[in-house]
Amino acid sequence: MDERTLADLGEDDLLALIIPVLRSYQTEHAGGRLVVPPGDDAAVSRVGPQADGCAAAPVEVVATTDAMVRDRDWRDAWSSGEDVGAKVVAQNLADVAAMGGRPTGLLVTLVADPATTVEWTLALSRGIGAAAAAHEVDVLGGDLSSGPSGVLMVSVTALGEMDGRAPVLRSGALVGDVVAVCGSLGLAGAGWALLEQGRPDADPEAVARQRRPEPPLADGPSAARAGASAMLDISDGLLRDADRIGRASEVCLDLSETALTPDVERLTPAVGRDLARECVLAGGEEHSLLATFADRDHVPAGFRVIGRVVAGRGVSLDGIRQKPRGWDHFGASPGTAQRT
Repeated sequence: MDERTLADLGEDDLLALIIPVLRSYQTEHAGGRLVVPPGDDAAVSRVGPQADGCAAAPVEVVATTDAMVRDRDWRDAWSSGEDVGAKVVAQNLADVAAMGGRPTGLLVTLVADPATTVEWTLALSRGIGAAAAAHEVDVLGGDLSSGPSGVLMVSVTALGEMDGRAPVLRSGALVGDVVAVCGSLGLAGAGWALLEQGRPDADPEAVARQRRPEPPLADGPSAARAGASAMLDISDGLLRDADRIGRASEVCLDLSETALTPDVERLTPAVGRDLARECVLAGGEEHSLLATFADRDHVPAGFRVIGRVVAGRGVSLDGIRQKPRGWDHFGASPGTAQRT
């Protein structure tokens, strides 16, 4: 009997145990349907019903799900129901974009203490609806359930299509590739720190990014068309997510301190240089896209090079191996700066 707790393992090691168990139960037909099995930013499944004995053109459907829990992923003191709705949509659509996919629909689940106000629930609905409409995605339905006193959890399942493109996996990076990012680094992490410090006016843009991330969704398919060899969205921190690409691809993503300096300098006036650097390296919930490309000539507009792929495994900074750090659902305490 395994008596370890989830806190003993952390998120990545727990998934390493769960995913093989799930795969052992897959049906004999799964091999033909599953293009990308569990373990990446999203799964991709091939669907194509038959009619009159002729197979319809197959469609590759992207599917991902993510949840937010009160006092783990947001605090009522500084996030409204509309903020929560916008954020849970953004983080799910970012996973679809990170596969190179185009989002098409959302399913929503709400688990709530019956004492939750109707007004908060309607605000959540407005936030979800507005965010979905902004990205031309439909809300398809979902589920409601009650929870114990104080519990409030929102989960979204996002669906998308590949439009004939091959999905971009975490496992495709090759030695010699360049590492590039599309979007900001550290803003959401700095926003969380400023909210905790009670200084939201010190950097309103960072605080807004924490409350409502703005993933560069259109740049996911653009990166796929440009030949990205690997990609994911930065949800748990640059070092932790770069390490995920490195381990999946059995290479090392060597990041450049110089290339990250502008990001650190952007945040320094509000939070100080040391915290600014930590937010850039380990701040999560940014939902920018991290990708690898064969060379600089293949990096599409909107991306900037911040490193290179070298031999090894994991992530390094100017050649110095880094322990991945950032948010871990089971390895960090709720309500601490580690949430960034």
